[in-house]
Amino acid sequence: MPQPASTLAITEDRYAAVREAFHADRSQMTLMLARQMQLPEVEVIRALQGELAYELDSSRWERIIRAFEALGNVHVIVSNGATTLEAFGQFGKFSKTDGFFNVQTKSLDMHIRSWELASVFAFRKPSHTDGREALSFQFFDQRGDCAFKVFLTFGGHDPAPEVLERYEQLIRQFAK
Repeated sequence: MPQPASTLAITEDRYAAVREAFHADRSQMTLMLARQMQLPEVEVIRALQGELAYELDSSRWERIIRAFEALGNVHVIVSNGATTLEAFGQFGKFSKTDGFFNVQTKSLDMHIRSWELASVFAFRKPSHTDGREALSFQFFDQRGDCAFKVFLTFGGHDPAPEVLERYEQLIRQFAK
């Protein structure tokens, strides 16, 4: 079983190696870089903190998720050890059942194991699909694996000024 991310001792030299590998191809998927570097994905994001990544107050995870409802349709990616699933939809119709936080709209049906959430980051980088700027919020579990990612933009076009402003507003609102 992987160590929880909170107990990993990552040296500054290791973070520097992650930054160097990332900057060699800024559009690469952080999941793939984490695999290449043999690190939990959260540590790749953490290495880029202050530059492209901004850690948010993970104790406010529910408020962050509820704030997504006002964004309209977003691109959601959920990835585990064997599968990646992508959906395009709107957050809303929230409920709680036995520790699960549920999102159940016509376009998204998510059951989030809230007890597993450990870290939340806002992250921006060129999209791996076309190099256009992708704006995302990424939730990580206790092991440092990504629980899910919410993309306000996913390539195809640069973010509209109002989308960029909303993204930056959420960062300010939920900053750690």
